[in-house]
Amino acid sequence: MSEIRTDWTREEIATLFALPFNDLLFEAQTIHRRHHDANHVQLSTLLSIKTGGCAENCGYCSQSASNDTGLKAEKLMGVDEVLEAAAQAKANGSERFCMGAAWREPKDRDMEAIVGMIEGVKAMGLETCMTLGMLSDSQTDRLAEAGLDYYNHNIDTSPEHYAEVVTTRTFDDRLQTLERVRNRGINVCCGGIVGMGESHADRIGFIHALATLPEHPGSVPINELVPIEGTPLGDMLKGVPSAQIDDIEFVRTIAVARITMPKSYVRLSAGRESMSEPTQALCFFAGANSIFTGDRLLTTDNMGASADAALFAKLGLNGLSKTDAVREAAE
Repeated sequence: MSEIRTDWTREEIATLFALPFNDLLFEAQTIHRRHHDANHVQLSTLLSIKTGGCAENCGYCSQSASNDTGLKAEKLMGVDEVLEAAAQAKANGSERFCMGAAWREPKDRDMEAIVGMIEGVKAMGLETCMTLGMLSDSQTDRLAEAGLDYYNHNIDTSPEHYAEVVTTRTFDDRLQTLERVRNRGINVCCGGIVGMGESHADRIGFIHALATLPEHPGSVPINELVPIEGTPLGDMLKGVPSAQIDDIEFVRTIAVARITMPKSYVRLSAGRESMSEPTQALCFFAGANSIFTGDRLLTTDNMGASADAALFAKLGLNGLSKTDAVREAAE
């Protein structure tokens, strides 16, 4: 079952979800060890380089201009300010620096600054990731020429549930941008959010959509919805436990992502700040091998580096950069 496949069927994925929990985690951990260091977790830092005022109407997002969350729209950060944050992220042990802008798509006038950020962060020895919304061919070319390592563009949920989450773009719009990025040789970072009131069948469809892309995403962020007051989904789901995903189903989703996309980094993303340590430990055992570290994820709280360090110490995990790990092994 460790063969790299892009022809998974929904029936096969449903069968994985239905496995006894111990069997599912054993399979996921076995596959994880074939392709990854079992005790290494990639540390990434995410910075909002342009906050608020987005024209999309995503039902979960505090940055949508359609949602009354009290968030003030801000201009694109300056290159020097972004590079200062990147240097701090590297000092804190991050391997990848991710930059997110609340846009439907970037304007061409902003590309010069975006390129400067990419080039500056890469010069520090960090991997670079950008999430800027939908892209034109010329914009994708500029990102590739700047040496961007990863482009994040989440599919959010299953194709069937997508219109319940956002209506200002389509699922196919997302796939078209992913195709542009892949065709220019930029690695894809693509995942989504669970706990948005979707059905179990939607979670199967979500994993199926990712695992049957022409190439598996290099990174697969799996987020648990953080209900934000003033967003349609936050207002609808907050305080309704039956509409939210339980911990065991969340771990199952991580495990099925690991089995179907063996070589991908599966990133335990938003929602960690409310997860218990045992739940996070199960996610790592199920094959999650990447996290966002730091106090903030765009506009929501995150666990923070000290809490991450304490948890890693308990679990015997390491978040050293690959360069440091190689150096230590040589010594």
